[in-house]
Amino acid sequence: MSGVQNTTVEESDDDIRLDRWFKRHYPALTHGRLEKLLRTGQIRVDGGRARANQRLAKGQSIRVPPLPAGSEAVKRAPGQVSDKDATFIKSLVIHRDEDMIVLNKPAGLAVQGGSKTTRHIDGMLDALKFGLPERPRLVHRLDRDTSGLLLLARNTKAATRLGKAFQDGAVEKIYWAIVHGRPRHPRGTVDAALAKAGSKGHERMTWDDKEGRDAVTDYVTVGQAADRFTWLSLMPRTGRTHQLRVHCALMETPIVGDVKYGAPADIGGGELSGLGRQLMLHARRITVPRQGAKPLVLSAPLPDCMTRLFDVLGFSPKDADE
Repeated sequence: MSGVQNTTVEESDDDIRLDRWFKRHYPALTHGRLEKLLRTGQIRVDGGRARANQRLAKGQSIRVPPLPAGSEAVKRAPGQVSDKDATFIKSLVIHRDEDMIVLNKPAGLAVQGGSKTTRHIDGMLDALKFGLPERPRLVHRLDRDTSGLLLLARNTKAATRLGKAFQDGAVEKIYWAIVHGRPRHPRGTVDAALAKAGSKGHERMTWDDKEGRDAVTDYVTVGQAADRFTWLSLMPRTGRTHQLRVHCALMETPIVGDVKYGAPADIGGGELSGLGRQLMLHARRITVPRQGAKPLVLSAPLPDCMTRLFDVLGFSPKDADE
């Protein structure tokens, strides 16, 4: 792109972080390049220096400097989603009303983009306007390898209300996981603060009561297959990165498929062969408070990989008391 451009923040981008605005509209611009442009003052908001985590407001002006020739960091036109991706993202919708859309996200699909992630849910949200002027907004996240319920807000007012509900713990979430081994207690609470550790590209979350952020998870055993595998229902009270995965590992019962946090790469032969390659963690159920109405309660069916493992281990979703 040649020449300076001044772009006005649209209503659909109100309250988004500046770095996420660039990721949304200039998906090929790397984070490192963005940070350099910010440090040198080439990117400005309303004429002033800007920060990556700065929140934008409708009507603000963003100065976009010339970008490297041939970088393919070209602004995405509003609504530019391929027909294939539009059909795909619409197929994930399991609930829609005037304020919310709920998706059943498949494992392996990122919610937002990164330095090596160009296809993600955030990049397809223009296809989910369904006649409204605003694109839906993410109000919480799921890990790339976690499947299940993902909530979107359809307007600014709903995004504010739902964001606060998540922050206040008013949204109840239940995850299902198949873990190795058996917890020492059939039910309980893991209270272990988490902090990021490791070098760039090899980061992982670790238990750190001194520097970490509070992280609390309630759990209940739903089923067991001898002492080898356990089906857990996990209820996070907080929403830290990799929280459920780390808390299960701290109980010495890592989630099947979670090699990063201690699960074996091979879970066995025969009927189990190949079933330990995917993370067996699913956002199963969500209860969302609504104004002037009963709470919205939704459940997402299991992905095929978990259904197959359930069948092999003799578990049935009907056995869960949700």
